[in-house]
This record gives sequence, C-alpha cells and structure tokens, in this order.
Amino acid sequence: MTVAEFSNRDDGEAQDAAATVIYVCMTCRQPGDPDDLPRRGAALAAATVRAAENTGIAVRPLRCLANCKRGCSAVLRRMDAWSYVFGHLDPATDAGALVQGAQLLSRSADGLMPWRGRPEALKRGLIARVPPIDFQEQSE
Repeated sequence: MTVAEFSNRDDGEAQDAAATVIYVCMTCRQPGDPDDLPRRGAALAAATVRAAENTGIAVRPLRCLANCKRGCSAVLRRMDAWSYVFGHLDPATDAGALVQGAQLLSRSADGLMPWRGRPEALKRGLIARVPPIDFQEQSE
C-alpha cells in the first residue's frame, strides 16, 4: 500500500473508539534504500493493519516519527498510560509483535507495558518510553 493510499483510508469509528493505538511510520527506509516508494515503513504499516484486524487495536500510519537512523519505527500509545517508541522493526516479521505489545499495554493496570510476555522485537527495539501528559513523579 502506498503513502497516498494510507492517507486516503477511512477506517471509521472503530479506530476512533480504540483506546490503544499503534502509530507506524510509513516513510521509514534504511540508508541506501531508494527514495521512491514503496518504502519499508509502508510495508510495516500495511502488515500491522492486517495483523490488528479484529483485535480492537487501532493502527494509524503516519509520516515520519523522526527516528530515521533506527527505522522502521512505531509508537504504542494508550490514553493515561506511558507511550513506547520502537525502532529497528522488520516489516516482514514484526507487525504481530506490535499488536501483541499494544494488547499488553491495553490490559496494563498501571499504564506500563510489562516486560514479561513482551515480544522479543519490542525488547530489543525499545527506543524510549514517554510518560503520560499529566504524569507526576511520586516522591518517597
């Protein structure tokens, strides 16, 4: 699927209602890849959309997560929870891992994705975790 096809998608209310979202960079490419399409990021986005079908997890392809040297990249986000940025993802193998990680995050009581049960691609590919907008550190 091309960038233009993703941009013109209308997935309706199902994605809008989903509490956990996977944002996948469609413009990711490896150094040395041609500038023209299709890009590896678009392949990862398309595979993730397929892997997330009927799971309740929304997938939103977007342009550039500014993680270019570590692409392919994706973010897992849930309201009132930590967001997770991943890189070095393989379009051929890691779409299912993103969905599994999003499901772990969606079931998390404390807003953190548990390490146990996390797919290997999400253990080795973690770039950052970002606190919720209203986060306040607990003082001890």
